[in-house]
Amino acid sequence: VLARLHLVRHGEVLNPDHLVYSDLPGFGLSEQGRREAQAVADHLGGREIDVIAVSPLQRAAETAAPLAAALGLDPETDDRLTEWGLLRRWAGIVWEDLAGRFPGEVEAYLTHPEDLPFSPEPLDAVAARVRAAVADLGARHPGGTAVIVSHQDPVQAARLALTGRPLGDLPDDKPAHGTVLTLEPGDPWS
Repeated sequence: VLARLHLVRHGEVLNPDHLVYSDLPGFGLSEQGRREAQAVADHLGGREIDVIAVSPLQRAAETAAPLAAALGLDPETDDRLTEWGLLRRWAGIVWEDLAGRFPGEVEAYLTHPEDLPFSPEPLDAVAARVRAAVADLGARHPGGTAVIVSHQDPVQAARLALTGRPLGDLPDDKPAHGTVLTLEPGDPWS
């Protein structure tokens, strides 16, 4: 088991067309996102960190890069940390057009995200895959500290699952770009 876990949401993405970018290629950090990535490195860079695990998506890797450089670590890519599969359904569509293209889906996502029959990946599966990644990091680095750089919904789902909160709380207090959530193990984590 890890002694400490830092869950990090990637920095702001350069997305002038306001698309749902999901796991589409070519969505790296904006200037603001690079500043947020540096702020994460400034915040965590002086700490004892054993491993950095990142989503395979460009924005997560770019967010992890300054911290990895500061610590002299090579980030480990873990596919389980990728974006929620729900967003693949909406990928490439302008956020403001979603309601017309997929009536009721955005409202459902915002009100009862744990029960979305239209989603190709249930929210509990997202939480389970990120929790499995955390458990694997703990098994490989017992008593160590890990940083996970992922995406808003996977980070929030992991936070809720680890701390014993219901997944229906997903819309509450979601992490902003470049947010670091620090958790310590327990039953539940705190």
